[in-house]
Amino acid sequence: MKNALHRMNPSVKFLAITICMFTMAFFFDPWTPLVFWAGVLVLQFFFSEINWKKWLLFMLPFFVTSFGYFWTTLVFAEDSSGSVVWSIWNLQITETQLNHALSLSFRVLAFSSLSLLFALTTNPVTFILSLMQQLRLSPKIAYGVMVGYQFLPVLKDEFVQIGQAHRLRGAGEEKNTLQRLLGVRKILIPMLAGAVRKAERAAFAMEARGFTGERRSSYFRIISIGKMDVVLVILFLFVLVLSCTNRLWLS
Repeated sequence: MKNALHRMNPSVKFLAITICMFTMAFFFDPWTPLVFWAGVLVLQFFFSEINWKKWLLFMLPFFVTSFGYFWTTLVFAEDSSGSVVWSIWNLQITETQLNHALSLSFRVLAFSSLSLLFALTTNPVTFILSLMQQLRLSPKIAYGVMVGYQFLPVLKDEFVQIGQAHRLRGAGEEKNTLQRLLGVRKILIPMLAGAVRKAERAAFAMEARGFTGERRSSYFRIISIGKMDVVLVILFLFVLVLSCTNRLWLS
């Protein structure tokens, strides 16, 4: 149960999260995204094995963005109707401004938490296989995305190796920021050439193994939909309905 979100069918999880995001986009009060954010955190706590230190590190930019939306909406909001609830220096904050600011900031936290929940509990390869099997994604697109994703760590290592090779051959590191940006092209050009060669080798290898891009009727690894997937979808929808009907049980 603790790792239920990690074992959940990725396509089902993707559809559930997408439905939640689109539904939340139509609610503009502050309580709905706040309750939904709290519900997402509860689901993560009980049904995932997420490293919370890592989660906080990823969420830090969103916390900053949320506070930025909150403060700028309070200061620069055009609609200042309603009663004054807070006054600081020469700035008077009305109830309408406060509700808009809280709504925007909580929406950022709710959407970012949902995105992180999917990213931290989903294996990319399993997600691609699930898209092909459950959502009938074209194998050409699916395997292209999968190969591109597998290239990312290789490109990162190549970037480091080319930089080390330049320093080994006496290429000094520029102190000026503009010169550093211009000097990046010395690394990007050989990286681009290497990426083209790797892409050609990957294409030849896939063609040699009989990959034609046609849809398949059988797979080496089957990604199925189980009872736990249905239970988790019900929990997602329960949190969504609970958030959207907060006025009924909070009043």
